[in-house]
Amino acid sequence: MYSLKGKVAIVTGGARDIGRQVSLKLAAAGAKVCVNYLGNKEQADETLRLINEAGGEAILVQADMTKGSEVKKVVDNCVAAYGETIHILVNVAGGLMGRKVLADLDEEFWDAVMNVNLKSVYLVTRAVVPHMTDGGAIVNFSSQAARDGGGFGALAYAAAKGGVLTLTRGLAKELGPKDIRVNCVSPGMINTTFHNTFTKPEVRTNVAAATPLRREGEAGEVGDLVLYLASDASSFINGESVEINGGTWFA
Repeated sequence: MYSLKGKVAIVTGGARDIGRQVSLKLAAAGAKVCVNYLGNKEQADETLRLINEAGGEAILVQADMTKGSEVKKVVDNCVAAYGETIHILVNVAGGLMGRKVLADLDEEFWDAVMNVNLKSVYLVTRAVVPHMTDGGAIVNFSSQAARDGGGFGALAYAAAKGGVLTLTRGLAKELGPKDIRVNCVSPGMINTTFHNTFTKPEVRTNVAAATPLRREGEAGEVGDLVLYLASDASSFINGESVEINGGTWFA
């Protein structure tokens, strides 16, 4: 539907679930994709296999997006493989890391959640923007939790994702004059490992039942939205948070 032929993309956290679907969708549209992953090489190899089998082109780069030196490694590898220009950045890397209420929320845990969800976006964006040309697109990942405070024990996560919303808007103003658009997507309940790990089945059932569409979302649906925001089809959308939650929360 959207052509990204001749474009180069970096996807952080691009090896599984939503990140995998984003990588697959961008590659299928013609982009050369630099897929970052943290630790699970088996998942990363499977993502690369799926891209290659579909006729796409990609490389894998293992790195921790909370560390500037490792972020540089991703950018350097991407530039070495596909040239100096990076057209698209999708900051998927992030996670809940655990559910802790305020009384149990120690400083170390707070910092870890902020680093993986918010600091990573800042670090990667800062490193990639010098390689972006006019017409570049950045897509960040916030969450419905940024809007409604999140579920039980998600205080730090919700706060970090709220920071991503604000960072997105600030970057949209700063980079817009360079013709670089910055937007974010804010998923609700999506069928992923995230909720398999951190959300009780009965909670998921109840949330799905209360959603106007009466189901959870799928990672591929989020990937389709990211593809749109990364493409020229969304050329006048900037600084926006697009909610994808089946109607459980309205902006």
